Amino acid sequence: MRGFIESARPRRPALRPKAIIAPHAGYLYSGAIAGSAYQSLLDCARSIERVVLLGPSHHVAFSGLALSHYTTFRTPLGDVLLDTAAINRIQPLPQVQYLEAAHAREHCLEVHLPFLQIALTHFSIVPLVVGSIAPEYVAEVLKLLWDENTLIVVSSDLSHYLDYTSAGTVDARTCSKIEQLDYAHIYPEEACGAHAIAGLLKEASNRHLSATTLDLRNSGDTAGSKDRVVGYGAWSFHSAACQ
Repeated sequence: MRGFIESARPRRPALRPKAIIAPHAGYLYSGAIAGSAYQSLLDCARSIERVVLLGPSHHVAFSGLALSHYTTFRTPLGDVLLDTAAINRIQPLPQVQYLEAAHAREHCLEVHLPFLQIALTHFSIVPLVVGSIAPEYVAEVLKLLWDENTLIVVSSDLSHYLDYTSAGTVDARTCSKIEQLDYAHIYPEEACGAHAIAGLLKEASNRHLSATTLDLRNSGDTAGSKDRVVGYGAWSFHSAACQ
């Protein structure tokens, strides 16, 4: 995990990320791309106390955002506490529910925890599995949790199982939409985390943030055949220099 972060393509200097988008495939395939996002946090790591994790539901169909009753997530690097005070703040919203089934077999949030444990100093998490939902309702949740010590992490891969050339075309188009904060035109067939991405882009637009592309590749570039690839990208969203 340290190798993915340390060998990542150079980050932009003096930009403090408020949010990042990073992939959630097997580390062999997408770890290097995720490392680019987490490398961008190193200069500001000590100021991040809470991480709001959002990612798509791969196994359970539902509407809204799903919380878990668990108070700790565990990885081989140790335990990560959930921020119960922050969870209590958003739980009354009608789009937020407790749904253990959405978390039970879901990997899209957990694969980010070792990266966070290495890149950050001390933090708690608000883990949200995102079902079908309009961008403004995700943005409403982010607005309630937004403060100077909070990082937003959206977990998403890009196109799935296209040939290498076609995937490059589709992913470049998605990348352009993210850079333009075009929350109205991010679709699940282009990014499995489309609903979470759209919500982040909506709130980022509301707050006049800028998006920087840190990496854009696919499994054909990392560890797989070029006949059927999965796309991966890493972005940071920022408005101020590190203090």
